[in-house]
Amino acid sequence: MGDSDIPASRARADSAVLEEIARRVLWLSTRIVDAANHDRVTDDGIKVGGHQASSASLVSAMTALWFAHLDAPDRVSVKPHASPVLHAITYLLGQLDRSYLPRLRAFGGLQSYPSRTKDPDPVDFSTGSVGLGPAAPLFAAVARRYVDAHFGPRPAARFVALLGDAELDEGNIWEAIADPATQGLGCVMWVVDFNRQSLDRVVPGIRIQQWRSQFQAAGWHVVEVKYGPRLTAAYGQPGGGALEAWIDAMPNERYQSLFGLDPAAVRARFLEGAPEDVVRFCAGHDDATLADLVTDLGGHDIPALLDAYAACDAVTDRPSVVFAYTVKGWGLPIAGNPRNHSALLTPAQIDALRERCALTREHEWDRLDPTSPAGQWAALRAEHLHRDPVATRRPLPVPVGTGLSASKPISTQEAFGRILVNLSRIEGVGDHLVTTAPDVATSTNLAGFINRVGVFHPEEKVAWSSDPLVKWTESPAGQHIELGISEMNLFLTLGMLGLAWDHSDQVLLPVGTLYDPFVLRGLDAFVYAAYSGSRFVVAGTPSGVTLAPEGGAHQSTITASVGLELPNTTALEPAYAVCLDWLLCHALSRIADPGAGDALGATQDGSYYFRLTTRPIDQAPFEAARERLGEATLRRQVLAGAYRLVDAGESPTGPVVQLAAAGAVMPEVLAAAAELADEGIAAHVVDLTSADRVYAAWRRTLRQGIRTATTPSIPGALRAAFDMRAPVVTVHDASSHALAWLGSALGVPCVPLGVDGFGQSGTIADLYAAHDLTSGAIVNAALAALALR
Repeated sequence: MGDSDIPASRARADSAVLEEIARRVLWLSTRIVDAANHDRVTDDGIKVGGHQASSASLVSAMTALWFAHLDAPDRVSVKPHASPVLHAITYLLGQLDRSYLPRLRAFGGLQSYPSRTKDPDPVDFSTGSVGLGPAAPLFAAVARRYVDAHFGPRPAARFVALLGDAELDEGNIWEAIADPATQGLGCVMWVVDFNRQSLDRVVPGIRIQQWRSQFQAAGWHVVEVKYGPRLTAAYGQPGGGALEAWIDAMPNERYQSLFGLDPAAVRARFLEGAPEDVVRFCAGHDDATLADLVTDLGGHDIPALLDAYAACDAVTDRPSVVFAYTVKGWGLPIAGNPRNHSALLTPAQIDALRERCALTREHEWDRLDPTSPAGQWAALRAEHLHRDPVATRRPLPVPVGTGLSASKPISTQEAFGRILVNLSRIEGVGDHLVTTAPDVATSTNLAGFINRVGVFHPEEKVAWSSDPLVKWTESPAGQHIELGISEMNLFLTLGMLGLAWDHSDQVLLPVGTLYDPFVLRGLDAFVYAAYSGSRFVVAGTPSGVTLAPEGGAHQSTITASVGLELPNTTALEPAYAVCLDWLLCHALSRIADPGAGDALGATQDGSYYFRLTTRPIDQAPFEAARERLGEATLRRQVLAGAYRLVDAGESPTGPVVQLAAAGAVMPEVLAAAAELADEGIAAHVVDLTSADRVYAAWRRTLRQGIRTATTPSIPGALRAAFDMRAPVVTVHDASSHALAWLGSALGVPCVPLGVDGFGQSGTIADLYAAHDLTSGAIVNAALAALALR
């Protein structure tokens, strides 16, 4: 049968058809950027920007993927600067409305870089912070392997990343490929746009040898698509071997300088210092032919690219990387120019390109003619790549709490481990839990969970030594994914586990742990996961200077502020075990059923960041509050972010002050309240279980007032927990400014206490004294607050 009768999943389109599609993709991607800069009036004096050259270099590779290689279940990450190419392709496949094409970088339009949550067309992975986009499909494949092992195989899928060669300078790339958790993933393919240019310069030297060796050392399969068809043919001619050796040995800077020269200058530059064999070979070609020959690269040879992709599919025991040698600005008059990174074609150059593509202004945004071979093939591919919407699933039966009780002092870190063990016993919940940690599982209290469920490994592993505390049993049934010491990999893993509902059609309950100060080591990946809309729990523990003997390098101070300010993330810092039980179960229930709204505001909180401690705290004050308020009321207030732990009475006769605190400092706060009471000062104590939620509730009322020109209301979380007239002292084992906003929210004087300098080794008493977190300092702060009233 003819090619037209072969399903698009198996047929290879005629090369001429694919080249025609590539030309249209080149035009659309270039014009998308041009329209944003030359057609749109912004009136703000700022260049809109875009990357025509960086897009052009990947046109061939992306045309080959979408129009001849990918299947519907495959997932692809596209390098940030090639977003116009992605939008051009989704438009030609009928997945993007034409009205968006002139709206690159416009509000509500196409985003500067591919975004899962902001773009109107399908985007599998957000990209933007270079290095994270390529790693995301790798860890999505980790998540797929886990899902297949625990819930049955999903339809076969490939996880593909398109990245720029300069992205390989990012350290997280090498952390990702070296981690044992990413080994053996034959469904992963990276395509490196090897155009030898970064933003500022031509990539120096001959980096390919180094990069090839590094990938191979990490166990990857390496393929190079280096030479175009003309150069490949020339190498087979007499003297062609010398030509190949001369080109291979040429540094990037010199080779790149050939682009943009006139043909005679190309000959002179290329042959400067060349061996006689090369000079003789080139003498048989005129200047124009020679210039085309020596700049003929394989990254724009679609059949060669498809052969490379097929070679990667054939290697199923390890990830693959394709180095596609390309020209930055391919097909454009700025091709190869060392300053073309953000260069824009002039209107005259756009006109010339439009004419070269046989288009008119009237029809320049048209899709391919549906009656043409290219249009018919695009329609077949659109049908082949169609995905059904993700099916709605029944929510998991996560309880409101696991019934955790503690008759003696307990730390929130210990309680966290016990709660996970309790959850692992619940049918329909325990099997969805998956934990991960960067070599700190046992020291962050995951040992009990691991002892029950084991460690995940794609193959059954023999345990050669025994540990009386931890049963480190590795098998496909395990539910803990152990990582090397890389916080970037932790947040990438959590991010992709938290998107398994989309990438692998499976809701998971991902939980990660790390030492709290090292949240900042993985912050870029944490932000990336939040921006991508991922849903997971992460516990930073231990936190603050309360980890006193460890010294300043391990004492976190600004992480509470990070949690408070990071969008799509809810920061929580409970002091008591039952509060943590309720908050953790609530978080997991929201992850399991993201569409379920409640009184807390938005219908989806995204990820949940718990800041915990190893300091054991007496649980009796919490039990007294439960007795006073009742469990239902107390739980509602705990989830809302604040409750009154100690109530000094409705109508005290003397001065009234409020002590608002979070986490490990609560014993000092309670002691200060007792001292103030002895001095005739009534002190309410408010436990801020989530300053983030209280702040968000306050900001919602302010925003509503601003947008409607009305007086803002007082949010319920503030009314229920606080006295709206009494001055407040905030106490936090973190930067003091993290809670200082409470004075503005309440409209009262505020004295914030916290840690505003680096810590050091010592006892808790030493460190609390050094940072004014003792009960005596809190009493003095309360007196100061009253004086400011």
